[in-house]
This record gives sequence, structure tokens and C-alpha cells, in this order.
Amino acid sequence: MQTTNTRTKVVAALLAVAGLSGACLLFIDACSQPVIAEQDAGPGVDELRAGKNYITTRIYSAEEDEQILKLFEGLRVSDVADGMDKVGLTNRGLMSPEIHAAWKDTEHYTHRFIGVAVTVRYVPTNKPPAPAMQTEAFDKWVGRWYGELSSEPFVPLIRKGTAVVFDDAPDSDVGSIGSNNIMGWKLKGCVGVVTNATARDTDEIATEKMPLYFRKVGRGIRPGRNEIESVNRPIVCGGVLIEPGDIIVADGDGVIVVPRAKAKEVAEYAKTILDGDKAGRRNLYKKLGLPSDDSVK
Repeated sequence: MQTTNTRTKVVAALLAVAGLSGACLLFIDACSQPVIAEQDAGPGVDELRAGKNYITTRIYSAEEDEQILKLFEGLRVSDVADGMDKVGLTNRGLMSPEIHAAWKDTEHYTHRFIGVAVTVRYVPTNKPPAPAMQTEAFDKWVGRWYGELSSEPFVPLIRKGTAVVFDDAPDSDVGSIGSNNIMGWKLKGCVGVVTNATARDTDEIATEKMPLYFRKVGRGIRPGRNEIESVNRPIVCGGVLIEPGDIIVADGDGVIVVPRAKAKEVAEYAKTILDGDKAGRRNLYKKLGLPSDDSVK
């Protein structure tokens, strides 16, 4: 790479050949210096050092959520993927196939869900685990960890149609989601849960028929393993960006995330795909003498 002095010498030689004056050289040399464009005053150093978020969390009303969810009723991940193609988001929003249903109902498809994302991020802790101690002391240690380091501050945000999406500590053998708390979330209106990590009590969750999509089983409790980092901020789950308010669609084919700004257009096109598919399969069912089922109704 040429230095400024080298460039100046080259320009001077060219000017001498052209018979131009030294004044022209000074002008050209000044113009060759890098220009720093004036920018709007950004955050100060102290503000940045304290932590700064750059993606704004949009807030949607319960009524807005209800309206958009109606457009997605009955849609499958495959239909929605076609809708994403239509709006120019090919191969966007599809989580890694490693994120899969913890259980499946192939008769009535109760493992499927469509919801509005509430996001939560837990990170692996760097604090030491509990040493061996008496039961009372251990229970107090566990309680303090839950209360101070790894609580569930997202719970007040759950309402009808919510899908809770976790970015958790993927390499920790931790069951942040279990058969008890997942039912508490269901009671508040949660329709499904997705995590890029683990969950425990999976037999009971299957019995409870609460839709859960995860990477693998985890056994431990949160104390000593993870800490809460943020709630309702953009996260990454299954290799996909999820912003609060995005639409989550999950079924046996996996999980897809639809950016809220494109949700209406995606749903409208996906509905035409689903309607055509059902019509075609109903005709094939008749020809094959198969009884009607939930997939073609």
C-alpha cells in the first residue's frame, strides 16, 4: 500500500511532466487526505461501557397479536416456508433441524403450535457450583440462585398466544424448562416453547401435551449452571434471529420464524398453498378409499 508521502512524490513527478505548479500539488495533496464525514453525535464512551442495545424492541398490543395469529391458523412450517420464499426471504427463518419436537401427536397434531415470540436469554455461569453442605443450607443456596441470578422475569409478559423462545446455555446439562414451570406458562396463555438448548421432565411434558421444541434433554437445575441475561431482546435460536413479536410456527418439520413486518404477506400466500394441498390430498384420499383425517379437514 502506498503511503501519503509516496503518493505525493508520484503526483509531483506527474505534475512536473505536465508543467503544473507547486500550488496545484498542494491542492491535490490536500484533496488526497482521508475525509472524515461529520456524523451525528452517538453514544458517549461511558454509555457504551455500561452496555448499549442497538436493535429496538417493538411493542405490539394483544389485539394486534390476535389479528396476526388468526391469519396463521392451521398453517404448517412447509406452507410458511413457501410464503417466506414469496416475499424474498428464501432460506430465512428456518431453524436448524436439530431443534425438534420433544413429542409428536400424529393423529390430532397437538404438538404443533403458532405463537408470538417472547424471548429470553440465559448464559452459562462462571460462578462456582455449590460445595457439599447440609440440606437446609443447600436449599437456601438454591433459592438465592433462583431469586438473584436465574429467575424467570419473562413470565409477566406471557399472554394468550405467546411462544416463549429461549437462547440458553447450550453446553450446560441444565433443564431450564421442566414439567412444572412449563405448565405455569401454559396457564398464563403460552402455546408453545422453543429452546436452542435443553429441557427436563420430557416424559411428563409429553403427557401434559405442552408443545416443546428443543435440541436435547437436560437434567440439572438452573442454580450452578446458568444465569438470566435479558428478556424480550433479539436472540439467536437454532441459527435464526428472533425479535420479540415475531411469529413462531412449529410442527413435525421443525420451527420457522417469520419477521413481524412480513407476517401478513407470508400468511396470506401460505394459506393458498395449504388450501391447494388439502384439496389435492382430499381427492387422493377418495381415490384410495382412505378415511378423512385432521390433515385434510
